[in-house]
Order: sequence, then C-alpha cells, then structure tokens
Amino acid sequence: MIFTESPLAGACVIELEPRNDERGFFARAFCQHELAAHGLESSIAQANMSYNFKKGTLRGMHYQVPPHAEVKLVRCIAGAIWDVIVDLRPGSPTYKRWWGVELSAQNRKMLYVPRGFAHGYQSLADHSEVLYLVTEFYTPNAERGLRWNDPAFGIDWPLPDPILSPKDAAHPDYAA
Repeated sequence: MIFTESPLAGACVIELEPRNDERGFFARAFCQHELAAHGLESSIAQANMSYNFKKGTLRGMHYQVPPHAEVKLVRCIAGAIWDVIVDLRPGSPTYKRWWGVELSAQNRKMLYVPRGFAHGYQSLADHSEVLYLVTEFYTPNAERGLRWNDPAFGIDWPLPDPILSPKDAAHPDYAA
C-alpha cells in the first residue's frame, strides 16, 4: 500500500501496490499493520456501502461527535466520486479547511479520514458505489452534519445542482 499525505493534517490517500501477471493483479486493500506503521487507526467496527443511481448525487457532509467520532477509510468500487473532507478539530493547523480528491473504480484510491473531520462526496458517474470501513459503530444521537454549500468552508463541488436528501439539504450553517 502506498500512503500519500493530504494537505489536511492527519488525512491521507492510500493507493494499491498491485502485483501484476497475465491474469490481472493482486493487491492488499487493507492491512492493520501497515496502517499502524503510518500512525493511522486500524480497528474496524463496521463496513458500510452506498449506491448512487445518478451522477451529481451528493451525500454529506457527515460526522459523529465524541465519544463516537469515527475514522473512515473510503473507496469507490464502481463509477467515480469527488470525495471531500473538512477539518473540524479546533487547534488543528488545518481547522475549517476542506480538501477533495477523486476516488474511482479506475484509480482504486482510498481516502483515510481521521476523527474530527466531516466527510461527504458527489457522484461523478451514474451507478457509483462507495465502500466505507469505519472504526466506530453508527450512533444516531452522535450524528451531525454540515450543509454542503456552507459559506464557512466554500467547498468547490464539481457538478452544479446536486441531488440531495432532505436531511442533507437541511443541515445548518457551521457554528464553531
């Protein structure tokens, strides 16, 4: 696995190191030892999937508050997404900054999202499917969200007029 730091402290992109032959390739997509060697949390509590019928679907920006804050390892396994994180950790050198990366079935990249970050994505293709490995169990009363177009962050989404759930459309402005 190849680890590349993102511009936001603690987050990184993880790429496969395929071993190719005439049949295709084999690669490790998750390894507790390799994540731990890079100082990353590696205890997985559950795996979640989302499927998006249409290009332009936007899910986010979601996070859980302590003591249920979670680390996510996100990978797009069909289609493509623009994956976005926002650092919500007061005192962090990248507090309130956002960053995005394209994850696709083609590029096979994963995004490591640390605790204290909001996370969301916009599908760039019809029939996009996303797999999340998370370190905490989903806890409804710990769930929070940021509005996708909150001016406090100024996230630059690639596609206009996103398809949103009523819940995601109703997230309030961020109040630090």
